[in-house]
Amino acid sequence: MRLEHLRAYPVSTGASRTAPAASTALDRWALRRIQQAVASAPIRFVLWDGFTLAPTDDLPVATILIRTRRALFAWLRNPDLNFGEAYMFSAVEVRGDLTALLEAVYRAMAEAPAPAWWQRPRANGERAARENVHRHYDLGNDFYRLWLDQELLYTCAYFPRPDAPLEAAQTAKMDLVCRKLWLRPGERVVEAGCGWGALALFMARRYGVRVRAFNVSTEQTAWARERARREGLAGQVEFVEDDYRQARGEFDAFVSVGMLEHVGLPDYQALGQVIARSLTRDGRALLHFIGRDRPAPLNPWIRKRIFPGAYPPSLREVCERVLEPQGFSVTDVENLRLHYARTLEHWLRRFEAAAPAVADMFDESFVRAWRLYLAGSRAAFTTGSMQLFQIVFARGGSNAVPWTRAAELRISN
Repeated sequence: MRLEHLRAYPVSTGASRTAPAASTALDRWALRRIQQAVASAPIRFVLWDGFTLAPTDDLPVATILIRTRRALFAWLRNPDLNFGEAYMFSAVEVRGDLTALLEAVYRAMAEAPAPAWWQRPRANGERAARENVHRHYDLGNDFYRLWLDQELLYTCAYFPRPDAPLEAAQTAKMDLVCRKLWLRPGERVVEAGCGWGALALFMARRYGVRVRAFNVSTEQTAWARERARREGLAGQVEFVEDDYRQARGEFDAFVSVGMLEHVGLPDYQALGQVIARSLTRDGRALLHFIGRDRPAPLNPWIRKRIFPGAYPPSLREVCERVLEPQGFSVTDVENLRLHYARTLEHWLRRFEAAAPAVADMFDESFVRAWRLYLAGSRAAFTTGSMQLFQIVFARGGSNAVPWTRAAELRISN
């Protein structure tokens, strides 16, 4: 395990395995407060000495065992952060279906307003963006190869049928993106945040376009370049290890799949300016991103342990800050929320199968953190706490757009 990732996953001082012999009246009061916060969720809560609070009306979907007093009061003080910390370091144990438990919690909290005190995300300048990407995407290609599909696509798949295999669904997603962009042979495409290069190579191979793809992840860029060389596409696809803000030149299409979440709300105007200067007069653009129905902060544990600097925006925030200032006109919007839930179902199953190998690469706390992240993400999409939007847009005065959605989504051979 790399030293920097040991720093990213320090041993928690709240994870002591030494539990008091018996719970006190104060401990039981604290547990009741925790239960009341998710009162409608059918969850059984158990303290280290066996004291239990069970749901009165329904059978519990799962049991949460709190092993230490320190974990109990840390959870009470800041549940959004400290449940994840306690679970990650085994101070809290979940007995039963973790995803079902998290779905119950999300549904119980669905009506709660966003806290009035929550801070808007800070700007992600080029240095911060590189650091954030390094913390997550440079964990190692070998790690992601254990549980992603063969193309190493780490974004929502598109399932033409609910029972489609993950590999087929990821290919269908790439084709859907290309058809929405109305790509034609010989066109020039700029991609912001290209992952391991699968979409850029697919666009070049299947649609005959030339692609310039930007990514600040060193490991992903090296992988993509080697793959382009191996597949004879290096002359059509250029992988640039640089920030999207450095994109220059004119292109027929702009595409970003799974990067907007990492841009940061204060930098949306800069992104809009990059898109505006990159597109030809009749250019088209597509943003594919995790979002919300209303503005709300990202879970602080996810920000701390998984996605530093991330923020899933509402559609209004994207339109107001990225599109409207540049005079763009939306031509198509689609929500693939349930497709992402199905994608995460596949990822979580594959991750669990690879858990022993992941533990050998990192440690058990890393495995538990990623299990919680994947299960929580799936629960967020199944319950509607998170959405997955695809927005297609063009310049307001451009008439070079599909006449109908059927024309836009013509089937390619």
